Amino acid sequence: MKIATQIPGRNLRPSRLSKLTGELEHRGVARPDAPLVSWTLTPQPSPARETESEPRNNEDSDSGYSHFRIRNSDKPEVSVVMPCLNEADTLRQCLCKAWLALVQNSIEAEIIVADNGSTDSSLAIAAEHGARIVCAKDRGYGSALMAGIASARGKYVIMGDADDSYDFAELQEFVLRLREGYDLVQGCRLPSGGGHIEPGAMPFLHRWFGNPMFSLLVRRMFGAPIHDVYCGLRGFTKKAYLSLGQRCTGMEFATEMIIKGSLCKLEIAEVPITLHPDGRKAHSPHLKTFRDGWRTLRFFFLCNPRWLFVFPGVIAIALGLLGYMVAIPGLKIHGATLDVHTLLVASLAILVGHQCLFFGIYAKVFSCREGLLPADPRFDRLFRYLTLERGLLLGAAAVLAGLALLLWVTSVWVLDGFGPLEYSRTMRLVIPAVSLMALGAQTTLSSLMISIMSLAGKKYG
Repeated sequence: MKIATQIPGRNLRPSRLSKLTGELEHRGVARPDAPLVSWTLTPQPSPARETESEPRNNEDSDSGYSHFRIRNSDKPEVSVVMPCLNEADTLRQCLCKAWLALVQNSIEAEIIVADNGSTDSSLAIAAEHGARIVCAKDRGYGSALMAGIASARGKYVIMGDADDSYDFAELQEFVLRLREGYDLVQGCRLPSGGGHIEPGAMPFLHRWFGNPMFSLLVRRMFGAPIHDVYCGLRGFTKKAYLSLGQRCTGMEFATEMIIKGSLCKLEIAEVPITLHPDGRKAHSPHLKTFRDGWRTLRFFFLCNPRWLFVFPGVIAIALGLLGYMVAIPGLKIHGATLDVHTLLVASLAILVGHQCLFFGIYAKVFSCREGLLPADPRFDRLFRYLTLERGLLLGAAAVLAGLALLLWVTSVWVLDGFGPLEYSRTMRLVIPAVSLMALGAQTTLSSLMISIMSLAGKKYG
């Protein structure tokens, strides 16, 4: 019998639950001297469902979870961490399924419920069944997980939501991959990665737009070898987790782990899983589509300034230089004369692009200083050449060049007796002169700002 696919509560009738309990007793799991668990499981009479395809009814199935007791190992290999915020509808089922999987696979383990301020009976349920309870000081999905993982004693940590949407019977696959040497094992619910989503288990926008889009971005922007960046069922080594320095206290915690894991060159694997409709009735899901989607996108760009600042900046400068090439000589393209107006717009593009590049540097320095990103050796090498002194000299040179052009135009005006100027001729000098002076001032001020930001450490000094 494969208990991994026949765990109580996932359309399992009491008669089958009794058979499963008998097999566990035959294996010696229920003996008083069993190494992992003190296990008693007595199904109560309840109306049996005639077909496996009927929807779950927690009131019917809860009776199969009433009598079990977790005995957490003193030296666990695996710590299962469940973040919890008012999950009384489903917590008992999740604890039972996780513990059954651990027992069936003879895994030395502990189960931790990381509470985030529950006001229902969640804590009482966790205590009743012997789970370790850890209370997070601050609110937030990430805060709860940080508290739970910090207290985990196992070499490996498996995290998963307590809403019964993830089948903890599948955790053995995560443990096997971790034992093979992977640092991070990510679950995948999407068919693109081999997963399966049951009808009604994931909202339409999440399934067909949000999750695929963010998963594509994390592959392109950070090279993460995963197809489901939001999946909350994952495993990792405690050592690898500590090396990441997680900072996000909200829903971005999950994506932060993937991003930092990729940037830190962790060994990452993906395990296909099935997503079930969650069993909560007392409240709606904690995830808010647009709020958390925006926060995730914002975090993506903060972790990769190239996409937010550098690439747009380079494109803007390239377009500006192209505008200069056609506007300075006043070329005609398809009958359109590109004159000083084009030159003015091109100057604007160069100024904006130049500022974007410096904002990219600001974001990189800040992210590394605050521990949002790991140190980048390429960035260190770049700053050996782009020092404050060189930035100041470059800025001063641009300002002087612009000032020289302005003096030239002024001298022409003086020779003309301060009379009317030919704008089509003089503006070809005035616009580049003003642009050079603005670029020089930006370079000087930005160099000083970067130097100030770098005072927090010596890496970019």
